[in-house]
Amino acid sequence: MMFLLEIIRLGLNNLRLHMLRTVLTSLGIILGVAAVIVMVSIGEGNKQAALREIQALGATNVIVRSERPPESLSMGEQEQSRSISYGITEQDLRRIGTSITDAANIVPLKEVGSEVTYRDKRMSSQTFGTMPELIDVAQLRVQNRGRYITQEDLDQAAPVAVIGAEVANRFFQLRDPIGATFRIDDRAFRVIGVLEPVGLAGGAGSALVGRDLNRDIHIPITTARTLFGDIIMRRQAGSFSMEEVELSEVYVTAASTEAVLSTSERVERIMEIGHPDMSDVQMIVPWELLESARRTALVWNIVLISIAAISLLIGGIGIMNIMLASVTERTREIGIRRALGATRQHITAQFLVETGSLSSVGGMLGIVLGVGVSLGIGWFVPWLLDLPMFAGFVEDEVAIETQVTAWSIVVSFMVAAFVGLVFGIYPAIQASRQDPIVALRHD
Repeated sequence: MMFLLEIIRLGLNNLRLHMLRTVLTSLGIILGVAAVIVMVSIGEGNKQAALREIQALGATNVIVRSERPPESLSMGEQEQSRSISYGITEQDLRRIGTSITDAANIVPLKEVGSEVTYRDKRMSSQTFGTMPELIDVAQLRVQNRGRYITQEDLDQAAPVAVIGAEVANRFFQLRDPIGATFRIDDRAFRVIGVLEPVGLAGGAGSALVGRDLNRDIHIPITTARTLFGDIIMRRQAGSFSMEEVELSEVYVTAASTEAVLSTSERVERIMEIGHPDMSDVQMIVPWELLESARRTALVWNIVLISIAAISLLIGGIGIMNIMLASVTERTREIGIRRALGATRQHITAQFLVETGSLSSVGGMLGIVLGVGVSLGIGWFVPWLLDLPMFAGFVEDEVAIETQVTAWSIVVSFMVAAFVGLVFGIYPAIQASRQDPIVALRHD
């Protein structure tokens, strides 16, 4: 035991005597381990952000959405004044309700209005008539002091509204929006609640539904039907278009995650009855998107780790080169130790201690560097892009989310230690094979 401790002491002492060479040799391992941790943390952070925004649509939901037919998008200005009829109908909703009897919820949304105004402020309307169940189906939350639409509002066709966080920030920056009155077209509505912010504008969830969810306004669907009808008028650049859309979206909540795919297939078959080519409706199944996102993230993690592992390989080659040079440099020392009774196993053990120490210390320093970079990159990159020299390169706000995983730390350290030992075996064997007589004559 004492002899083993002496070998370890000798190995560590030799590394200490050549500190600069030790640091430079370990640099490849340090950067390799750090690269693995940073790559995985960025990939995992992006994956979790995407999964969170997709899951915000509801993992058990099947969303049917009205989609303007492609042929109507190319109309000239003269044709834009015509009324276009497309999308989900009330009859489609009745078919779904009759056929999908095992659905936990079936919630329709009806888009109404063209413009929202409050005093001298105005914005394009994203108003939807809906039902009280939407708050649970779409996993929405209402800020304190407010409430969501109730069955009583529905029964009375009350002129009340729950507004999105962006609408509240734009119209009511200096006052409490609860109880305030604003207008959708020329109809007055009273604010009864404000929704919590939903992810990032332009995030995965917003991209899937085709709009910024924070600009939504929710009113009772009975109010939407009574006050607005089915015609949506849109004014753009001096022209206007009229669209007849009975329902904008329908949320169908499956009984469980296992039933999501079968429910989506049944809903699709029902929709094909009234829409054979499915050109004016779109099916969104968050569960499928979640599974696809997980698979994509796994592939990207493998690719990123493979790229970062190249640094570990280079670090191992660097250790082997230095240790081979060290064998030549310390030939006389090896000869003296052999002459004093050291065996080949002792010489091999000493060199393996040195390579193991190089890779282990390098791995630990790489972990510290990798975790530090991963934790700091989230604020450093946006700060860097805000500098005047980079201000014109990126128009939108950049947000990088990272998540350090325990497995990336453990795996990168184990691989680093393994690489160091593997690449240190050959120099150690070469050192142990030195002939003591020849080694003692070496200058």
